[in-house]
Amino acid sequence: MPTAFITGITGQDGRHLAEFLHGRGYRVCGMMKGQHNPRAEMLRDELPFVEVVPGDLNDLTSLVKAIEQVQPDEFYNLGAISFVAMSFNQAELTANVTGLGVLRALEAVRIVGGPQNNPIRFYQASSSEMFGKVREVPQNELTPFHPRSPYGVAKVFGHHITVNYRESYGLYACSGILFNHEGPKRGLEFVTRKITNTAARIKLGVDRELVLGNLDAKRDWGYAGDYVKAMWLMLQQDQPDDYVIATGETHSVEEFLELTFEQLGMGDWRPYVRQDPKFFRPAEVDLLIGDPTKAREQLGWRPEVGFRELVAMMVEHDLAYESARLRR
Repeated sequence: MPTAFITGITGQDGRHLAEFLHGRGYRVCGMMKGQHNPRAEMLRDELPFVEVVPGDLNDLTSLVKAIEQVQPDEFYNLGAISFVAMSFNQAELTANVTGLGVLRALEAVRIVGGPQNNPIRFYQASSSEMFGKVREVPQNELTPFHPRSPYGVAKVFGHHITVNYRESYGLYACSGILFNHEGPKRGLEFVTRKITNTAARIKLGVDRELVLGNLDAKRDWGYAGDYVKAMWLMLQQDQPDDYVIATGETHSVEEFLELTFEQLGMGDWRPYVRQDPKFFRPAEVDLLIGDPTKAREQLGWRPEVGFRELVAMMVEHDLAYESARLRR
């Protein structure tokens, strides 16, 4: 039975990945920070098969001890301060966790399971936010980075240090440059889930309006459940490498709104939506669209859930979720 170690186990991707790996017969261990983490109960209820291991991306010693305890075959580093808007307000924390946390994770892997010991295959969650003010359309593995947020800058450091440890120490270390990937497990603070959840609450008469920022921003949106399979595929290759994971399509926030309200049978979204400057980024990323050719040709990966299906899935979930809350 192979063993996987996941940081960020309570996030959207961590939970999807844990389910996927468990289904493939893995022993799944998830790192959790803090003695009384409020998400521990949620994790036990949703993923009772996950073995919880204490650790912190801010603490190298704890990472070394966690890896020594688990002895994983695969290490998936999904832990990060991942909300872009928050990174502007807490830039130093973002740099420490999302950037330097990758360095600590790699160093722990090198110490415990370097090429001469029991080799651990390492996956780093890179991000399309690294492209920021894009230099070319679409973006591929060779497109230069120009991050436009502290989160994007931290992710660039994490990406490059992963390449550095691969080339310097011979670690099996990959980076997945994942474009936006969503689903019902997405946090309510993210714009896609904010749209589907608030629209469902408006439909049910709980809320009256949806307040958003830039409606013109365009993103390459896929389904998180598809994207975690790509993470796993990267660690099954003979040689480590970096891959863009995307759908190759771009849609605006306004398009996401239109489909959401259409799915709910509410017609025009405009009477319900108000824009507020406080939700605009200090430096906006206007257009992201990935070129997943390398992943398709070398990994055999392709997305299975389309944009319209993704929106419908999220709307259906949030309508059921909010209806159940009303009945309680």
